[in-house]
Amino acid sequence: MTLKKKWFMLKKLGNDIFRSQEIYEVGCDLTSEKLGNYYFIFEEDFKKLNKLLTKFDQDGIPLNTSYIDVETPRLHYYPISIGQYGLAVFHSFLKTGQADKRAHFLRIADWFAKNAVLDEKLGAYWLTDVPKPEYQIEKPWKSAFAQSRAISVLLRAWQLTGNSLYLEMAAKALQPFQFDITEGGVTANLKIGWPFYEEYVATEPTMVLDGHIFSLFGIFDFVRSVTQESNRKAHESAQKLFEEGVESLLNWLPEYDMGFWVRFNFCQMKHYPRVDPCTIGYLRLIVAQLKILYHITGRANFLVYSEKFSKYDRLVNILRMYLIKHKALKKLNRI
Repeated sequence: MTLKKKWFMLKKLGNDIFRSQEIYEVGCDLTSEKLGNYYFIFEEDFKKLNKLLTKFDQDGIPLNTSYIDVETPRLHYYPISIGQYGLAVFHSFLKTGQADKRAHFLRIADWFAKNAVLDEKLGAYWLTDVPKPEYQIEKPWKSAFAQSRAISVLLRAWQLTGNSLYLEMAAKALQPFQFDITEGGVTANLKIGWPFYEEYVATEPTMVLDGHIFSLFGIFDFVRSVTQESNRKAHESAQKLFEEGVESLLNWLPEYDMGFWVRFNFCQMKHYPRVDPCTIGYLRLIVAQLKILYHITGRANFLVYSEKFSKYDRLVNILRMYLIKHKALKKLNRI
């Protein structure tokens, strides 16, 4: 392991240990037809939002640096991050009403409209062209999380402008959720009845917990903002995807419960560590996500798990988690 990678991981560990309890401020009015704030209030601050965001292109679209374990690091367009930053700009517009914020947000929405890959079966999807070595992904890859970010941005642009092209693209972005990863879609385990929306689409399920939940947020944006009157078929599709994704998550949650901590994913690839616990920051994020799902769905088990996982956030458990995390990172050659 290089000194550069060791230093990177050491800083990441320090940032995680001293991270604030509050990941992001939770939005308000999360069920109305009018899409205002997102479920988390993102800010236009790279340090708070995503430290891999470093620069903008000429249209104000953010660019990511590659993660430390990518052999040839470079700036690239990362749809998940672009969507997150787009929502941060939208929050700024809601707060200030400034015309330049509105214009910037719409340029980001236009980026999604212009850079979608269109397919008769799969609708619209966005590819990330940077490797994910831990999941043995070397080719441009799809992501349910990226689909959900695009949906959340495009629907807000539609409501802001009345331009139906944004709605049409958001509806097409639902289609990859209807297909298993073995069929070119973004859903794992579709054939066994417990669909899991994949943040990283690989040759086998990776099942990153927070990615599935964020995917549900984007789908729910569609459910609540696109009525049967405006697009009956797409509304019914989104409703079905959301309900199945919620039911599946409730079935999967016990598999992520380590008894003292929470798994980051449920990846069963042969090369992957048997257990890969989430970091402190991700634990706190998942606690907040589950609480939001409780408010959205009224399903009591989401609140039960949110409170249970929150109680795991203690020093003795953190130290125990990092012993396991160290072994996992070592096996993946990340330290």
